Amino acid sequence: MKSYLLFAALLTSFACTKAHAQDHPERRKRHYDMQARTYYRGPVRFSAGAGVALYNGDLTKGLSNQLPGPSFSLGVLYPVHPHWTVGSEATYFQIGSTDYLPERNLAFRGRNGTGTVFVRFEPLRDGSYYAAPRPAPTALVKPYLKLGVGLALYSPKAYNGTTRPDATTSFLRPERGDYPALAIVAPVGLGVTLRLTHKLNATAEAAYYFTTTDQLDDISTGLGRSSSALKDGYGLVELKLEYSPWSR
Repeated sequence: MKSYLLFAALLTSFACTKAHAQDHPERRKRHYDMQARTYYRGPVRFSAGAGVALYNGDLTKGLSNQLPGPSFSLGVLYPVHPHWTVGSEATYFQIGSTDYLPERNLAFRGRNGTGTVFVRFEPLRDGSYYAAPRPAPTALVKPYLKLGVGLALYSPKAYNGTTRPDATTSFLRPERGDYPALAIVAPVGLGVTLRLTHKLNATAEAAYYFTTTDQLDDISTGLGRSSSALKDGYGLVELKLEYSPWSR
């Protein structure tokens, strides 16, 4: 949790520095698209979201075994082109599952954090990025695609059972002794943004995170708990608010 808060603080510091440079109109540099139309980059937007996290790995074959957990995110976004936005995000989430094989009777709970950088592609033209005369009106609804990369700090606990763990649960010996451990993640997702005001957007987003680990659930071939060496993954479905305090 401390790493998550530190990452979020660094995001805020960077965004405030960037925003100060664009606070006055005369400091805004003009850019030109392929049709020589003038547009501006920015402004910086801060995001905060919450939703649900779902697991994909050795224990589950679908939704019936899921023990969904909450997810919370903080991020910074910066439009660099009318169709492209770059950003960074810190997320805390919990995942879990029971076993689709009753005879194995395994389950787990994982509490994890990630830090990612990403790009978003918005196919629809938004006139608010352009200088007057604008080639299109301001877009009220904008779908987008998202692709990124980052690091996950994961800490799973496996146990025998068919329900969520409680104070009486006896957890199994961990497969490795260095939890919380690090893995690379690569989110791929899509979403839609709704413009509420000139400073505030609402966003619904779903993303799947590919990982480089088979121990997101502490269930792998290491101690013979599973015969599959496939990498684990997870998905996040979140609702977010995006706020731009320096938007004009």
